[in-house]
Order: sequence, then C-alpha cells, then structure tokens
Amino acid sequence: MCLGIPGRVVEIVDGYHGQIALVDVSGEHRKVNIGLLEEDPPRAGDWVIIHMGLAVERTDAAGAAAALDGLRLLGSGEQP
Repeated sequence: MCLGIPGRVVEIVDGYHGQIALVDVSGEHRKVNIGLLEEDPPRAGDWVIIHMGLAVERTDAAGAAAALDGLRLLGSGEQP
C-alpha cells in the first residue's frame, strides 16, 4: 500500500498525449500524470489518488474524503 493524496481533476492539459491533467489538491492546482489510468482515463470533475506525481487510481468524493481523513490521522500521530 502507498500513501496517496486525493485531488479533483480540473482539466486535461493540451498536448502530452492526454497524459497530463491539472488537478486541484486542497485548493492548489498541480500537474499530474494520469497515464497509468489509460484504460479508464479521468475527466474534469473526477477524483484521483496521487502518489509521487502520478494518478494511481480513480475514486469518488467519499473515497477522497476517507483518504484525507487518513492523512490527517497520520499527521496527528494519533492511534486509530
């Protein structure tokens, strides 16, 4: 298992063979490689889980919220 940060796709960036997306991550827009998801590529509005600049899976709003909760828990140093 890897740690991933959820983000919402804002747009697919022109060029790059459709493999780069602009993704909103907690209010900051980042360029993310979505090439690993070529069988079911995300579109604007879709949620993805990002690891080291790569979108590694698609998720939904509930999955994104759960991922953020997990990251907050890790950052707090608390035990579940």
